[in-house]
Amino acid sequence: MLVSIAVLVALVVDGMDLQMLALALPSLSADFALTGLSAGALGTYTLVGMGIGGALSGWLADQVGRVRVLRWSVLTFTVFTTVIAWCDAYWQIAAMRLLSGFGIGAVYTVGTLLAAEYVPMRVRTTVLGTLQAGWSIGFVVAALLAAYLLPRFGWRPLFACAFVPGVVALVLLWRVPEPPSWVAARGSVRAEAVRTRPLAALFADSSVRRTLLLWTVATVALQFGYYGANTWLPSYLVSDLGLNTQSMGWFVASTYAMTIVGKVVCGWLGDVLGRRAVWVSAGLLTAAYVPFLIYAATPANVPWLLLLYGFLYAAPYAVNSTYLAESFPSGLRGTAVAVSYNLGRIGAAASPLLIGLAASTYSIGYGIALLGVAYAICALVPGLFIRERMYDPNRLEPDAAQEVEGVASPRA
Repeated sequence: MLVSIAVLVALVVDGMDLQMLALALPSLSADFALTGLSAGALGTYTLVGMGIGGALSGWLADQVGRVRVLRWSVLTFTVFTTVIAWCDAYWQIAAMRLLSGFGIGAVYTVGTLLAAEYVPMRVRTTVLGTLQAGWSIGFVVAALLAAYLLPRFGWRPLFACAFVPGVVALVLLWRVPEPPSWVAARGSVRAEAVRTRPLAALFADSSVRRTLLLWTVATVALQFGYYGANTWLPSYLVSDLGLNTQSMGWFVASTYAMTIVGKVVCGWLGDVLGRRAVWVSAGLLTAAYVPFLIYAATPANVPWLLLLYGFLYAAPYAVNSTYLAESFPSGLRGTAVAVSYNLGRIGAAASPLLIGLAASTYSIGYGIALLGVAYAICALVPGLFIRERMYDPNRLEPDAAQEVEGVASPRA
């Protein structure tokens, strides 16, 4: 229980810090006279930092422990996000977003992995889907703060709000122990290979290599769609639909409130119907709905359309952590999960820039509509090629993959 609460709070703060930039982007653009491309680049700097930090954190988590890396990650993004409140130049904000991104990416990668190694398989997606809702809770908190602070005080107090919840997360993480499966696997042959030659260890096993490459393709598509929508949806509401910043904040908050419902419900369905079935359904439904939303939205109906959008577009994340963690054996799980997921941030880093370019040339709505294609790719790659429940992160398997109950080992 302590582990779940600590990871939940860390993810709340993580999501809150990530969303602050998207909500403050219209105000930052006005204050610094930013073009669509330079505004989108701020999101890209964050996502580049998240990719580097997330990938390194997985290897470090296999070497020194999940909990230790998680603590340092929370400290990193809390400090650098708070400092943005005192920045006076575009390059300063860009640098802080890059540095805070190291911690934001690491918290997501290691926090969800830590939880997966504690929670039993029979309820894993239910619990991890609920923990994933922590990110959405953070988005809602950030949106509510933005609705109050941006019209009255501007963007600086919004970033200063990151400090207190970050400290709370660090206090909760202080007493969390390392998972038994990591302790048992740390001296294994596989773990030693990852320590000395991490990439060679990942590619030595044909099953691990194939799964790693497939998940990389899937997460490139997932993050292209997800982060592109996250970064530009608030700006779309303001510029294309003509909403003011206060209304934008409330509408975004309601959207993210529905992502909480979507993640909890889809997490539960992942345990009932299977990880793959929920992943494919959520991805394809989102792929169809995103262009419909942009085509049909008006100032009058957009609050209602955004509710269903909120339920759908983050739903793949309800099963992502479980599906991904169960795809790799212990000893190299942290490294494999981190590499496959964080290489996917290539899509996340490219998405704000490409949508910003489309916004400058055509409209934000046109760019966001293209995200539907990314969600379709994200749904189909694991759906067609990656089996679920290949490994059980609760199993103590220091040297070799073990069969998960009722599921054959990938080597079989």
